[in-house]
Amino acid sequence: MGISVKASAATIAVVWLVVFEGLLVSVSASFDYKDALTKSIIFLEAQRSGKLPPNQRPSWRGDSGLQDGSLANVDLVGGYYDAGDNVKYGLPMAFTVTTLAWAAHSYHSELEATGELENVRAAIRWGTDYFLKACTRRNRLYVQVGDPVEDHHCWMRPENMQTPRTVLMIDENTPGTEIAAETAAAMAASSIIFRNLDHAYSRRLLNKAKLLFEFAKSHKGTYDGECPFYCSWSGYNDELLWAASWLYMATRKPMYMEYIQEESISASVDEFSWDLKYAGAQVLLSKRSACQIQPKGHMWEPTIRLNPPHGVRQEAEVLSEPMNGFIEGTIGCSLKINMDYLLGTNPEGRSYMVGFGKNPPTQAHHRGASVPLLSSDTVVPCAMTFVNWFKKNSPNPNELTGAIVGGPDRYDNFDDQRWDSSKTEPATYVNSLAIGTLAKLATQSV
Repeated sequence: MGISVKASAATIAVVWLVVFEGLLVSVSASFDYKDALTKSIIFLEAQRSGKLPPNQRPSWRGDSGLQDGSLANVDLVGGYYDAGDNVKYGLPMAFTVTTLAWAAHSYHSELEATGELENVRAAIRWGTDYFLKACTRRNRLYVQVGDPVEDHHCWMRPENMQTPRTVLMIDENTPGTEIAAETAAAMAASSIIFRNLDHAYSRRLLNKAKLLFEFAKSHKGTYDGECPFYCSWSGYNDELLWAASWLYMATRKPMYMEYIQEESISASVDEFSWDLKYAGAQVLLSKRSACQIQPKGHMWEPTIRLNPPHGVRQEAEVLSEPMNGFIEGTIGCSLKINMDYLLGTNPEGRSYMVGFGKNPPTQAHHRGASVPLLSSDTVVPCAMTFVNWFKKNSPNPNELTGAIVGGPDRYDNFDDQRWDSSKTEPATYVNSLAIGTLAKLATQSV
């Protein structure tokens, strides 16, 4: 993913939406939200790395990264590519899994009713299986596979990539509090999802989450290894609060509540993204007792804005973040307005989800989708990959079904061009945020 897209995602403002007493207020257009939900999950399958399962739905994807971790003598096969590139970044991957688990927890009945609960669980487990491989030793976490600089110099599908699979890690000497804490949050949240399905697996996740939180808390430091692609501009206090909140939800142990009340630092913000988690933690904790459990720093004062922002990546992280409905399991008018904007009720009159609705994007900024299937022994010089596929002004040969692209600029201008990454690149942590909202919309009458 390009730096400009990372930066735009990092500064997204999250609207604190109005909760309308359990009612979804009908406003103008309505869409097939069930279809959009199904396709949003299919996109996550297209982002899988490793040995793909037999029930993999995007048929144009194949096994990839089967030697990941070998440079460090560790098995790091699996996990997710974050966006349109072939790098596995720990911070956004963990946030993707945390928000998927949040959706599965809070919208369990809705996902079950739509028939997508098992697919969401599978998406979560694809991430948590990888995290278990990445933290086999105490106070050590592997946080990245792939060289983003070299990767951005080549436009090749992951099945045929020849770029280095560099391995980065954090430990006591090279801490990375944000990544360790976010991974702890992902594993704690996911442990709740699997508690009644696979108790042993759930316990493994929870035990690792506890160790990672202690590591993050006792060895504080910002890890810059993922810069300039995933720089933590907000610092690590939000991730520590976020991780403690999920550990409290998973264990109900007083020690985590004591940390939240006595040690954590919070802030009053209107943003929720892969980089900034204060708002998410505050809403999660508000389900318990907002007056009793607020951490030091700021009482939660939600900001309510009803005008949709421009830019679908911004829109997606606003409209689809599940927090609004997580308070009472309800959903409001402005959320539907925002989701409908993404799906087609916008000045362009087009969908910003690939394979859905009217005039959807066809040139997603995505290596796997834009490069045709090649034999396993095909080698193409990196310079020629841009000539052959990146700069080709035609629809991608492989439909990246369900991908929510970056979207229009602030003036609602949109160019469906592969090389305009700020407008056409998708990301896992946008789709993961859309799933809870789409499940609610799909099951609530209007």
